[in-house]
Amino acid sequence: MIDDIFGDIPQPNVDWYPSWLTPDEAALDHERVIAEVEWKQDTMYTPAGLTPLPRLTAWQGDAGAVYVYSGIRNTPRAWTPTVLKLRVAVEAACGVRFNSVLLNRYRSGNDSMGWHADREPELGVEPVIASVSLGAARRFDLRHNRTGAVQSFQLTGGSLLVMRGRTQAEWRHRVPKEPSVRGERVNLTFRFVTPCS
Repeated sequence: MIDDIFGDIPQPNVDWYPSWLTPDEAALDHERVIAEVEWKQDTMYTPAGLTPLPRLTAWQGDAGAVYVYSGIRNTPRAWTPTVLKLRVAVEAACGVRFNSVLLNRYRSGNDSMGWHADREPELGVEPVIASVSLGAARRFDLRHNRTGAVQSFQLTGGSLLVMRGRTQAEWRHRVPKEPSVRGERVNLTFRFVTPCS
């Protein structure tokens, strides 16, 4: 039995709202975010050398909300109207203040994000990260560090998933490649980073 192998596996501290936005709201926000955001394709260092990220990204936030991950330094651009509207709604849903957002644009099922945890010092010890999905549905996996147990969510357009507490310390997460997915997906991950002086 699985229980005999893994013992008492802790569950990730996750709030899951599969229909947070209506389909019409989600579709309109998807179109607007794609149009108003200035997208870029960063590169990262890997054992194979400098490699383009397999997705497009953008970083918006309050002044001083600088975020560094995978050797990429993100200086915030100003909030665009639809992203700011979503930030206000997410803050109300979560009861948390956010000062920044990392946006990921998955152009097809071939775009992805590998296993990682958001453990950068500027996020604090137990960060709250609120993830809004717009567009095509994609799988989101959480893998427990100690046991390797995986919990998966189907992130549909208009869904909200909130990671809290020890989730970043005890779990890793990813968006795997899904070649059968044809549509685009935009993911907005709201967070609070300690502003640099």
